[in-house]
Amino acid sequence: MPSKQEIINSFDPNGPGVAGNLFGLPFTEEHAEIVILPLPWEITVSYGTGTSAGPQAILKASSQVDLYVKDIPDAWKLGVSMLPIAAELATESKKLRELASMHIARLEKGEAFDPSDPLLKTMNDASENLNIYVKSTTQKYLKAGKLIGLVGGEHSVPLGFFRALSETYERFGILQIDAHADLRKAYEGFTYSHASIMYNALKLPAIGRIVQVGVRDYCEEESNVMQRAMGRVVTYFDEDIKEKLYGGRTWDALCDEIIGQLPKYVYISFDIDGLDPKLCPCTGTPVPGGLEFYQAMHLIKKLVESKRKIIGFDLCEVSPGRDDWDANVGARVLYQLCNWCAVSQGKLSKVSSK
Repeated sequence: MPSKQEIINSFDPNGPGVAGNLFGLPFTEEHAEIVILPLPWEITVSYGTGTSAGPQAILKASSQVDLYVKDIPDAWKLGVSMLPIAAELATESKKLRELASMHIARLEKGEAFDPSDPLLKTMNDASENLNIYVKSTTQKYLKAGKLIGLVGGEHSVPLGFFRALSETYERFGILQIDAHADLRKAYEGFTYSHASIMYNALKLPAIGRIVQVGVRDYCEEESNVMQRAMGRVVTYFDEDIKEKLYGGRTWDALCDEIIGQLPKYVYISFDIDGLDPKLCPCTGTPVPGGLEFYQAMHLIKKLVESKRKIIGFDLCEVSPGRDDWDANVGARVLYQLCNWCAVSQGKLSKVSSK
């Protein structure tokens, strides 16, 4: 097997890349510093569907991402590799989604909610099995010294990773970029709903604080959770962000304020619908407003410049739709997450922009 340096020396970063590999990079998981775990899973989505196709669509679109990064010229040399997309996971997700659709349709017709419904138990058991799979897989790579990112799928998928990190770090925070608060308790009866991921995260004592950015669609129940969280949830509503910007505050200053709420170790949970929906029109629950692409990247860059360490990340809710636009945006978000995570961990160097 060639060494990593030999692989780097034999690869042309200006060429078309290696077919079938994430970003066309020449690395396998053995030589990669960052391993991407694809999770083609969507069973609890409550509006549009298609996120289970997100990992494959992002993989395909990633071949069109140019590898040169102005601030991190050697970014491509890091080594990033996506694990094979588990076909059996996608098959199970599709089957369970059909059952979930039946359950949701009954609720929407006004039928009484039955918490003992066997169908609901099947769904919740399957989701917990996914959590166990994600935890064991991420623990394996954490023990091997790898950095890890997840690509969903619906936004319920990182809970197992949170659990793994909770056994590795005594205390860490989550930077959540999202249109939704995701603080509902067992939404529609699904314990592990995509609308409940941060509610479930709060059950882990190691997660000291969740800082939400871009939230603009939430319910009274979630507002109450925010208020009862005793400072563990800090929410920067999109409406408030915009009003501050219109009033003369700079985004740079707001980023400093946001980052100041986070501890040394930070996990980034990036729901693509946190962006302006013109960048992700096919995502399951698009909402007007949101961040521009480089607004989000500036926040992540400032996070790294603050000397905080990114200990993991996910990118969820990318639904490809009828063209490659959403996947193209998602692939570029993913490349930036990989690179800035590596810089924060000292595995890549940022050049001075001054």
